[in-house]
Amino acid sequence: MSPLASFAAGIASGTIRVVDLTHTLDPDFPVIILPPEFGQCARFRMEEISAYDHRGPAWKWHNISMSEHTGTHFDAPSHWISGRDVPNGSVDEIDPAAFVGPVCVIDCSDGAAQDDDFELTVDGITAWEQEYGRIPTAAWVLMRTDWSKRRGAAYLNMREDGPHSPGPTPDAIRFLIEQRDIRGFGTETVGTDAGQGSHYTPPYPAHYYLHGAGKYGLQCLNALDELPATGAVLVAAPLKIKNGTGSPLRVLALVEDT
Repeated sequence: MSPLASFAAGIASGTIRVVDLTHTLDPDFPVIILPPEFGQCARFRMEEISAYDHRGPAWKWHNISMSEHTGTHFDAPSHWISGRDVPNGSVDEIDPAAFVGPVCVIDCSDGAAQDDDFELTVDGITAWEQEYGRIPTAAWVLMRTDWSKRRGAAYLNMREDGPHSPGPTPDAIRFLIEQRDIRGFGTETVGTDAGQGSHYTPPYPAHYYLHGAGKYGLQCLNALDELPATGAVLVAAPLKIKNGTGSPLRVLALVEDT
């Protein structure tokens, strides 16, 4: 049996399970809030065009609007100043093969439960590797924090000094890029950076280093607790928006049930 035939048989039999890592898009889903002097990300909006009525007797449909970076979404290199000159850096130019790859899930949920500003460090990554093996080249690395279980104001966790949520340190992101050559990095929070990421050097290091190196980001992921530490395959294909810096998307993980 060919690899594709084996894969199709696995999907049909249920031995390969499809896990949805995507939040439902609705007007109440939180979006990142920047300081007021900057432009702001638009929430999801949906307007009914017709619903089997005088506006369209046999069909129902909607107009939708949102930012490229609303809900569960993909960040392309062109999203950040460090990646503005990266070749094929917008979502319509990226090789579609880049959207599918192996997944490593680093479980930081215990630390995040105790500290809203929990940091993924190089030591944390190497400790994970001692248990699960070296992160392979071109892997997606996802930081599990169980932040996706939060709702409403608790998700953004805004305080007087801004948002507080877990994320990677600058050294951790550089390690993943320079020493492990990852495909991209994903989080359950509203950004790939910690909520207080503006205070690092450089500010927002996950965005700065990932996109400057031509890597990708995934934010607002859901249900990472359903994935094994290794062995799953991620499918994360953004909309093909001309010159798009990112896109909402449906993120799926393929997990082999043994």
